[in-house]
Amino acid sequence: MKHPLRALRSVAALALLALGVTAGAAAFAQNDPNSPQRQNLTVLQQTAEQFLKSQTSGLPGSVTIEVDPVDQRLNLAACLEPQAFMPNGARLWGKTTIGIKCVAPSPWTIYVRASVQVISDYLVAAVPLVQGQTISLSDVTRVRGDMSSLPNGVITEEAQAVGRVAAMSVRAGTPLRMDSIRNQRVVQQGQAVRVISNGPGFQISTEARALTNATEGQMAQARTAAGQVVSGIAKAGGILEINY
Repeated sequence: MKHPLRALRSVAALALLALGVTAGAAAFAQNDPNSPQRQNLTVLQQTAEQFLKSQTSGLPGSVTIEVDPVDQRLNLAACLEPQAFMPNGARLWGKTTIGIKCVAPSPWTIYVRASVQVISDYLVAAVPLVQGQTISLSDVTRVRGDMSSLPNGVITEEAQAVGRVAAMSVRAGTPLRMDSIRNQRVVQQGQAVRVISNGPGFQISTEARALTNATEGQMAQARTAAGQVVSGIAKAGGILEINY
């Protein structure tokens, strides 16, 4: 028969051994990327890639997406539904940053770097454009290149530019941007305009004098011969349309 004290020591040693094995297993699980207790970092990279693909699906040309691997030193709790998002101020193409957040069961947020290259046709000025000049088809030409290196708002279709007016002088070869052109004014301040009021079963037309400038589709004000100030939608041909 074993001595009682020796038996007690054996039991204590076995308990300590079991405790050590349990702690070691927990530590291993915490550092194992495949552990169900820890977020699979490859899934987060795939989440960012899928998000960028969906966000760039409507862009013209060919799109190439590269997402940097998530830092393997991160130790994140497993997330039920990781959600990718664009941080404020981040661009959709070029060198950019994607945020990934978890809401449940444990909230956390990380950011990963990505590169989005967009090779597409875009418009440049074929000749120097002067501020106020109406742009014709011969004034623009298409070139193909990496749009991720260009400013935001570069024009890709002729219909977006032809018939509009240069808002600033543009040198030949310069990419055309949406903020460098504007719609033509269809109503000029002081111009005689026709105010057409439309309603259920009636239409009334009267003469007036424009009080503001407006491009097509903008709201403009005019004063009728009776002195009444009215507001309507500017249309081509010096028309203000009021719909009731």
